[in-house]
Amino acid sequence: MKILWTDGSASPNPGPGGFSVIEVNEGVGKPVVLGRDKNTTNIRMEGMALISAIKYAGDEECEIHSDSEFWINVLTKWAPGWEKNGWKKKTGEIKNLDLVKELYELYCRNSVKLVWVRGHVGTEFNEMADEWANKAREGASL
Repeated sequence: MKILWTDGSASPNPGPGGFSVIEVNEGVGKPVVLGRDKNTTNIRMEGMALISAIKYAGDEECEIHSDSEFWINVLTKWAPGWEKNGWKKKTGEIKNLDLVKELYELYCRNSVKLVWVRGHVGTEFNEMADEWANKAREGASL
């Protein structure tokens, strides 16, 4: 099973953004996917990080650690109902629907366990994912 950690950032928000996927093997983390966008939001970069993590895992079972409670709720609580209702919700439009649909399809098609972690409290691989998301935003590549 692949163990992955993700994070995304934009600064300012909205503004330039980046995301990272960190793979952890035998207690050692290393960045395996980085991405950036010149004009985006934190939410979009968090979503792109999750999409990239699932794509990186491919057919292999994976456990993804994320500090994005929003995206975990989208995938596990809200998207099933939105899909049944023709990708509509009672209170109006679904923001970032392009990412929601892509991510939900990947999540449903693959063997993914999502683990929420509190961000910015010193958790080693969450901090590493944050650091690399910021580096990606500033132009770093692998």
